[in-house]
Amino acid sequence: MNQIPTRPTFDEFDELNNPRPEETDFARLAARAVSRRAFLGGTVVVGASALVMGTTALTPLRAFAAGRLGFEQVAANGLDTVTVPLGYRWQVALSWGDPLWSTSMPFDDSTRGTGASQELAVGDNNDGMAMFAHEGRTILAVNNEYVNIGVIHGNREGGKPSGADDVRKSKAGHGVTVAELARSGDGWHIVVDSPFNRRITADTPMEMTGPARGDDRLKTAADPSGTRALGTVNNCGNGRTPWGTYLTCEENFNGYFSASDEKQIIADAWKRYGIGAKDWGYAWATVDERFDISKHPNEPNRFGYIVEINPLDPTSTPKKRTALGRFKHENAELVLSADGRTVVYMGDDERGEFIYRFVSDGRYVEGADNADLLENGRLYVAKFNDNGRGDWLELTPDSTGMGSQAEICIHTRLAASKVGATTMDRPEWVSANPRKAEVYCCLTNNSRRATDAKNAGGDAMVPGGPNPRAKNNYGQIVRWTPDGGDHLAVGFGWDLFATAGNPTVHSDAYAGSDNVNASNMFNSPDGLAFDGNGLLWIQTDGNYSDAKDFAGQGNNQMLVGDPATGEIKRFLVGPRESEITGITWSPDRSTLFVGVQHPGEKGGSHFPGGGASVPRSSVIAITRTDGGKIG
Repeated sequence: MNQIPTRPTFDEFDELNNPRPEETDFARLAARAVSRRAFLGGTVVVGASALVMGTTALTPLRAFAAGRLGFEQVAANGLDTVTVPLGYRWQVALSWGDPLWSTSMPFDDSTRGTGASQELAVGDNNDGMAMFAHEGRTILAVNNEYVNIGVIHGNREGGKPSGADDVRKSKAGHGVTVAELARSGDGWHIVVDSPFNRRITADTPMEMTGPARGDDRLKTAADPSGTRALGTVNNCGNGRTPWGTYLTCEENFNGYFSASDEKQIIADAWKRYGIGAKDWGYAWATVDERFDISKHPNEPNRFGYIVEINPLDPTSTPKKRTALGRFKHENAELVLSADGRTVVYMGDDERGEFIYRFVSDGRYVEGADNADLLENGRLYVAKFNDNGRGDWLELTPDSTGMGSQAEICIHTRLAASKVGATTMDRPEWVSANPRKAEVYCCLTNNSRRATDAKNAGGDAMVPGGPNPRAKNNYGQIVRWTPDGGDHLAVGFGWDLFATAGNPTVHSDAYAGSDNVNASNMFNSPDGLAFDGNGLLWIQTDGNYSDAKDFAGQGNNQMLVGDPATGEIKRFLVGPRESEITGITWSPDRSTLFVGVQHPGEKGGSHFPGGGASVPRSSVIAITRTDGGKIG
């Protein structure tokens, strides 16, 4: 087995560069004082805050017998394969390194490819994705969040990049893959040389749009106009628009920057976004100096946005939509208001950061030119009160005291802190119920939440409200309903759909909510998506040790929840050391596509090839054996 060097995750990297205060003894005592009985009863007081549970989360388990989840639940396991229910099957549709054009070469386990071959192949660590139908053809757009350094450079000494071509390969492994897929007798596969195939990488030209376009903070030596950026990185979750475009979300962009000046002073604005003197081991600045903050201090301001892509036009220029704010975007959930305005819900995936909403100035008109609806609008941040109510706080120069809307769109985290938004337990994917006006968000975990803890901006992370537990290693799913069923409303009501935990280890709040039990338990909900039937698909990216607090939870998994009853059942278990992330359906709903990211990130998997093969992130296609629809 090839031993992959153990490297910190991006969250661990941020903690090393910007350590938060350790949890205090008082916080630990407060956490132990939270009893599961009080937690499930509806109100838990921790310090001066309270937890509000929704009625669905309290639905007795016996009420689930006649539920809509008509499949046999999969048991948790630690196998190095994908496990799905009886009556379903899966196959690999595409994997990192698969050629998109015949001029490329098949994936090579010994070299893991070159810079040139990677530019013509599927990127690494697939994440969010969406399927597009066009004139009978099926086009998949899928994010490539990052590369596993120890895997992609596993042919090098110590699993580290060596030279310019390794950096070229690493940069080409990032971004977005657009690939036409077709179905034949042996399943789904890439249509090699399709005119729709495209790679968007860390070197692809981008257009800056919106309030920050041309701002001095975006200007660099290579782009003195501040209007043309280069590349997109750490593309995590996604969104899609009713006018047929794909939204890719830049998350942990800070991990690519470093400083050549040993005396470089790290500005407060950099610290808030986790930018420091050291990168995450990519060494991009050694070849491409725009990633050297000592030489190009404005370059980080050109990352951290939502990028809009036309997947049906390979010649189109991707657009970074600054109006939607700059932070560590997880995904973008787009809905239309009653009057046709575009509303985008977004989470900022870091401990103690916020949930946002964007409302377009313009209105969507079917069949019209809607291409610039995300260029201008109003940006809000969420304030959750302990009584189950909340408000959207608009971020304007008047409300924040900042100099311009451009400044707000570049330093969005700072703006949100100024208006007193609620610090959350790592807001990840957001998904809106297609059958009623309600929105869900995974709060994946926050081991740092405590009575005296603060986020990177100095905002308090006191347990309470939708983040009730100190040292929260399990996570929860918050739900809110806009007042009057109107997504433009300023006010909303909220509760918790589910609180993850382990009832076989704990009997207090850390056991989880009443719809979590020994047979369906999980930790760290991350990916989230509704299907056409109004069922909620939940994907996890958490602790897969299957020991101690996580005993019995096995590998990361995908579950299905029924918002109407609160029932949750496990549908899929992934291979070892992988994250389950990204979900989309074929146009006829007969195939469910799911992402398997970073299998064997610590050297313990050979998925999907088995044997001694290199582990490869992959998109799998799941079908029913009877040919029926899924979701």
